[in-house]
Amino acid sequence: SPTALMKMMTHCHSGVEKGIKSGGRPIEVMGLCLGRPDPTTPKTLVVTDVFPLPIEGFETRVIADDEDVVNYMIALGESLECTRKEKFMGWYHSHPFDVGVNSHCFLSSTDISTQLQWQRMEDPHGNPFLAIVVDPLRSLAKNKPELKAFRVYPPEYNSPVVNQCPDGSIVEEENTRLE
Repeated sequence: SPTALMKMMTHCHSGVEKGIKSGGRPIEVMGLCLGRPDPTTPKTLVVTDVFPLPIEGFETRVIADDEDVVNYMIALGESLECTRKEKFMGWYHSHPFDVGVNSHCFLSSTDISTQLQWQRMEDPHGNPFLAIVVDPLRSLAKNKPELKAFRVYPPEYNSPVVNQCPDGSIVEEENTRLE
């Protein structure tokens, strides 16, 4: 939803401002996405709202494993279950590295592990989980949101089609396929 996008972008930009204001580099931030599968479009997830988490990170390190953060997430989830029909169905975080030629909307190896854990916990319960990466510096430079959504294949997955990407396209070069 437009509201969820604005909340996500505002949170990611606040990490940039906070890091620069303190005399350092922009700070990575993280939040949870509330939403649902789209009933009319198969394999489409709709993000209806987002909730910033009290987490900050640097470079490729923003992890929600602090006990206080986990307790915050549990309490937030329980309170939303009483008032909302949607479920937590994803997480977002920022990659505020620099404004280069290429976008920083990718999953690091830490992000892939985190996403795979979420998918393994939530998918079996009919709650497909996604990851969204926001490039706030590029968003500011281009004056439009720069973000991408991801799901990951588990290591044991063997595609029946060699070099097939999640969108169904075939890409021979591994580095390009992994983007």
